[in-house]
Amino acid sequence: MQSIKLMIIDVDGTLTDGGIYYDNFGNELKKFCTRDAAGFFAASKCGIKIMVLTGRACQATQRRMKELNVDYVEQGVKDKFAFINEFLNKNKINYSEVGYIGDDLNDLYLMHVIGYKACPNDSCREIKEVCDYISPINGGSGAVRDIIEHYLRKNGLWNDAINQIYLAGI
Repeated sequence: MQSIKLMIIDVDGTLTDGGIYYDNFGNELKKFCTRDAAGFFAASKCGIKIMVLTGRACQATQRRMKELNVDYVEQGVKDKFAFINEFLNKNKINYSEVGYIGDDLNDLYLMHVIGYKACPNDSCREIKEVCDYISPINGGSGAVRDIIEHYLRKNGLWNDAINQIYLAGI
């Protein structure tokens, strides 16, 4: 398996349960699973850049991704394929060096050309059919961490990354 340089993660349905919540003031609210943070930090420790890519724009997403030190937060992207094609060309990254975590039909076209693709358990059938790994966990409940952990374990990187992050000095 080729080494991943960039992991692209969709938001709604992967990092969240896919629901859209509004408060009485019209603010959009999202619930993120705190367990996903370990996956983000481990990927970064292993030199994998993280891009969060979503068709929706939401302040809650921006805030959470800042807390997680995400390398690239791209919101309001309607044509994900065109955006990623331009980004990869500009940064001299091959599709085979990219991982993608998505859950629904708007992710499908891009997932056909990406090197490593994975999804939460509750993803649509078409996404599951193209994935290298299907997490047993639903979106918004720690699926992203499970997927990143699975990839890093398969490549012998998880334990060392976690030890450096969480067990340093013990």
